[in-house]
Amino acid sequence: MQITLLKGKLHMACVTQAELWYDGSCAIDSDLVKLAGLREFEKIDIYNVSNGERFHTYVILAEAGSGTISMNGAAARRVQVGDRIIIAAYADMDEKEADEFEPKLVYLNEDNSVERSTNTIPVQVA
Repeated sequence: MQITLLKGKLHMACVTQAELWYDGSCAIDSDLVKLAGLREFEKIDIYNVSNGERFHTYVILAEAGSGTISMNGAAARRVQVGDRIIIAAYADMDEKEADEFEPKLVYLNEDNSVERSTNTIPVQVA
């Protein structure tokens, strides 16, 4: 049996640009791409915490160390500069792989600097 798990995410990234007339995609600082275990042209889900929008696009690389998170093309209509978003990628794997898998979770500050990086999420308490 195959199962789909969260592979990597950038949590609470801040949108720095919205470029309607650019090739559709999400440009992400290449250092952040690497840290979250993402790849250029990989399909990603975007969850806009600021307005509730949820949509798919793909990764393109932005300059390393720039802190860039740019929504391009049609995706630019789903965000405003300054919105806080979650960028998530998923992977299909079998049960054995899933038992050993550890996601790459990157938590960002408002300037898209790394607050912390981990592979677990604490149990939510009531």
